[in-house]
Amino acid sequence: MAQVLLDTHILIWWQLDSARLSRAQLHTLLDLEKRGQPRFLSAISLREIANLIATGRLEIPASTDSWLDEIESDLIVLPITARIAAESVRLGEDFPKDPADQIIVATARCHGLTLITADERIRRWGKVPLL
Repeated sequence: MAQVLLDTHILIWWQLDSARLSRAQLHTLLDLEKRGQPRFLSAISLREIANLIATGRLEIPASTDSWLDEIESDLIVLPITARIAAESVRLGEDFPKDPADQIIVATARCHGLTLITADERIRRWGKVPLL
């Protein structure tokens, strides 16, 4: 089974509303969890989640700090490295302009991970392994 990087919304759905995941996404995440296999997250996703909570666009069942700590202890959080930063600006003109999406996709590409996402813009771009 491929190693996976969770897009920010996929992590949120996995934690709070798993019915929104596709059958393949749910099966993969359950299987990896059952086997104790690592699941990866870009550090930028933690910032995106903190911002969603701070702006009231995401309600969580705990404090922001404790929820982010729980995520950080459950997943392997990959930092933004020089290589990832450089890759994030080389994805091409046809890639979405959202810097967080650029960092997430660059992280998946630099680490050879399959990206779990429902983002149609990234899926149409298609230059990263997807689930």
